Amino acid sequence: MQITTEGAVYTCLGIGALLAAALPRLLSRLPVSVPIVFLAAGVVLYLTPLPLPAFDPVADRVWVHHLTELCVIVSLMGAGLAINRPFGRRSWAAAWRLLGLAMPLTIGATALAAWALLGWPVSVALLVAAALAPTDPVLASEVRVGEPTADKEDEDEVRFALTSEAGLNDGLAFPFVLAALALAAAGNDWTGGWMVHWVWSDVLVRISVGVAAGLAMGFLLGRLLFRSRATSLRLAEQGEGFVALAATFLAYGLTEALHGYGFLAVFVTACALRKSEHSHGYQRVMHAFVEQIERLLMALLLFALGACVASGGLAALTWRGAAVGVLLLLVVRPVSGWLAQVRGPGRPHERAATAFFGIRGIGSFFYLAYACGEGDFGRYEREMWAVVVFAVLISVVLHGITAAPVTTYLDRRSAREPPRRTGARRGVGTRAG
Repeated sequence: MQITTEGAVYTCLGIGALLAAALPRLLSRLPVSVPIVFLAAGVVLYLTPLPLPAFDPVADRVWVHHLTELCVIVSLMGAGLAINRPFGRRSWAAAWRLLGLAMPLTIGATALAAWALLGWPVSVALLVAAALAPTDPVLASEVRVGEPTADKEDEDEVRFALTSEAGLNDGLAFPFVLAALALAAAGNDWTGGWMVHWVWSDVLVRISVGVAAGLAMGFLLGRLLFRSRATSLRLAEQGEGFVALAATFLAYGLTEALHGYGFLAVFVTACALRKSEHSHGYQRVMHAFVEQIERLLMALLLFALGACVASGGLAALTWRGAAVGVLLLLVVRPVSGWLAQVRGPGRPHERAATAFFGIRGIGSFFYLAYACGEGDFGRYEREMWAVVVFAVLISVVLHGITAAPVTTYLDRRSAREPPRRTGARRGVGTRAG
């Protein structure tokens, strides 16, 4: 009896869902991450004669765009709900440094490398650099803060810095993507009037709308869920975790309708919602539900990435394109991340770990799919996808193998050293999954 495509797909989905539930605990003590397993599974299964559907991110750009968009906003809600540290200029100093210094330096250096090595137009080089700029909250589970707790200082500096950075830079990379689109539309002319519009509209206005909408949505939902006068609307007492999805979609949809940055609004909403009732047990319920959805979406997308690799997704990759990805992960991000943290919070070995774990992932696919739908990059499109896929592939493997040993080392060293006055308690265990 011949296996049908439908049967093969549903079988793979069922096995994937089971693995998404079991693997985090099975792999918690091994130097192998869950994303690596799903990536390898996608490669292996697509090398078998099973009648699985072909996957091409160029031809299937629309569903890649929307599925990665969904995965990112769900992960942003989970990251915001997990952060225990109170918001503040000094307590979030590591995040501001990574966002204000490391990200622009990374974009500039990566764009320069792509322009010099690949001979791309500046707009194309800037687009790939902007797409690869945000660190990823989806694939960074081993180095991300854990579930919500009542303790406002229950986070070590490395996990907090990486989580807050990943939560905010998914939205703050958008202006650079839009700059690449505007530059391409202007024929790579820097002297056009597009720059004034970009600074005013795409940077100042849209960021402000994203932050304001996120704060307003978080405040209103906090009032509704925890302190509504109508008992039937006080949803925190009912323990329905899927309300977190409602908050995610509302924040994202309304902000996008107002022409703000929805990614930014979702994370801000989550942080505001977390602050509204910091120690309430419903925070853990919402976080747990969102984390389960995130894990399923991550498994599907990593499987698709493996399928892309096995189906020739790297055929357009040259050694120069590969060099751009390697430079980004091994030189550009570690150096810019380290420079951004000079005289910042944390010990030197903590700052080094934060600089190293600039994980690339699902957000990069979203930005590239979005830009290719908005602009005309036809002759460069497959090569751009090859560079981005390669960079994410290397990041998944490199950071996935090193995450558990590095975080274990950091935890053991922190337990031996006296605590520093950084606003966070040391020695939090590795988050599994």
